[in-house]
Amino acid sequence: QVQLVESGGGLVQPGGSLRLSCAASGSLFSIYAMGWYRQAPGKQRELVATITSGDATNYGDAVKGRFTISRDGAKKTVYLQMNSLKREDTALYYCNVHFPLSKKDVWGQGTQVTVSS
Repeated sequence: QVQLVESGGGLVQPGGSLRLSCAASGSLFSIYAMGWYRQAPGKQRELVATITSGDATNYGDAVKGRFTISRDGAKKTVYLQMNSLKREDTALYYCNVHFPLSKKDVWGQGTQVTVSS
């Protein structure tokens, strides 16, 4: 049973930076993708960034060039470095792990990111 624990959210001023972390416990198997999604009040959940076990990355259009996703396979942890934050980045950020062979998804409980002056 995989569980995800997120950390690193908080309040930051526009233009600032934050780094989110998501640590997985349990067996990830050899083929998976981990990533981040976000949901702002009144909006649908949207893709932020994903990274596969082969280190292929994918970013949502709203964060390209500002956010960077990375992972530490040994620690089963994925990171999201967020730079040049904007007010519209304010949302609850969810960590996700997707297993393409079983088509199973596991979600974390979310960490709040608030960009405000």
